[in-house]
Amino acid sequence: MIARFSVAAAALIAAAPAMAGGFTPSVASPAPVAAPVVVAPTPIVPASTGSDWTGFYVGGQFGYGNLSVDDNNGATDDDDFDGATYGLHAGYMRDFGRFVLGAEIDFDGSQISVGEGAGAVDLDTVARAKLRAGYDAGRFLPYVTAGYASAQLSSDDDATDALLDDRYDGHFYGLGVAYQINDRFMTSAEVLRHSFEDTPVADFDTDVTTISLRGSIRF
Repeated sequence: MIARFSVAAAALIAAAPAMAGGFTPSVASPAPVAAPVVVAPTPIVPASTGSDWTGFYVGGQFGYGNLSVDDNNGATDDDDFDGATYGLHAGYMRDFGRFVLGAEIDFDGSQISVGEGAGAVDLDTVARAKLRAGYDAGRFLPYVTAGYASAQLSSDDDATDALLDDRYDGHFYGLGVAYQINDRFMTSAEVLRHSFEDTPVADFDTDVTTISLRGSIRF
């Protein structure tokens, strides 16, 4: 009997650690915390205002010209002569934010004649080298311009034509405003005042005022 009790007691002592472990409450491991997801803000791209004027452009123009003669010898009865003008232009502009600077060359033909009959003098062409300075007002660009001008005169009368040089140098200044239709096309209106001095026919000085409408393709 004592032997059986001793064996049972030994078995209980041996099982005690296991039983004690069995009653130990289990502690759950905390779930890992996910790192916060940072969402980059979507950049806001401002809508285009069409106000970037930088680039090359080419185009054409047509308009009206008035030629006034300061006749020192009184050889003409009329000192104002009118006619149509038409031509081509090409240039480049650089937009600096508020201000736009540029350079341009253009070439006009004209239907303006000084006098009548066989001795009339025709203003055949006017070529210009321009500098321009404008203010960026969005799609509008008001500007001032000035530069060098060269006029070509001719006459159907051989004696008169023999007195004419190949060209007559002068200068001009004026105002204009351009409108940007879209990224490729623009239109503009321009008023220019030209001065050509000491032309040999009847010793006259010539002023030419032109008003033109222009259309251009931008690059």
